[in-house]
Amino acid sequence: MVFRKLMAAFGAGVEVDTVLHSTSVRPGELLRGTVNFRGGGSDYKVEGIFIDLTAVVEVESGDNEYRSTYSFLHQQVAGAFQLAAGAAHSQPFEIPIPWETPISAIGGHPLHGMKLGVQTELALAGALDKGDLDPLFVNPLPAQEYIIAALDRMGFQFKKADLERGTLYGSTMPFFQEIEYYAGGQWRRYFNELELTFIAGPSQMDVILEADKRGGFLTSGQDAYNRFTVRYTDPPGSADQALQRGLEAMARHRGWF
Repeated sequence: MVFRKLMAAFGAGVEVDTVLHSTSVRPGELLRGTVNFRGGGSDYKVEGIFIDLTAVVEVESGDNEYRSTYSFLHQQVAGAFQLAAGAAHSQPFEIPIPWETPISAIGGHPLHGMKLGVQTELALAGALDKGDLDPLFVNPLPAQEYIIAALDRMGFQFKKADLERGTLYGSTMPFFQEIEYYAGGQWRRYFNELELTFIAGPSQMDVILEADKRGGFLTSGQDAYNRFTVRYTDPPGSADQALQRGLEAMARHRGWF
């Protein structure tokens, strides 16, 4: 449970606290919580309460790279109401976590390089004021867990994860996640590193692989790509086979594989 004092809005003395029933969710699940208010020395009209789901994203601009915070869900959880001086008010909420929400925790451990959060926004006196970012830990879907575990069994070693600005084919998000691995096992012969991206939906997900291929005799290394679809009703073995085929397809280069 998270309980954090977010702000005293516009010097009005209106205090806002948000309690998340759980900071750990999966894509497609409901995020539940309560926004608690306490009025100041005067009556105020609250024009609305909004919840923002936000993420820290890497943005490339020319030769420069910087981090920026992007909102990927903005939902109103309460309309206008009068907050009397000194009075307390609580507003429960339920927000569906988008299917494409990136993973920020695996096995109960935060994923290095990822930062997702929840912000409460108060509309008061004709203006908006956002509070601090409360951390949100998004665990993988079962199908995503299986792909991640399969890469681990194949010898790939986690390097880091981040979010890149841009929209991939089939996605509605303004950014995409890259989970990066060092190649291991037999795959060291073909790849230096591997990047994994998921585009998840309610019944299936696309898996995108990008590998940094090793150079051969008189050849330089290059990137290779593969994309395949996993349906959540498929037996786990079919995802394993699709992953194996995808890696083999990327490894083929002048008869290497």
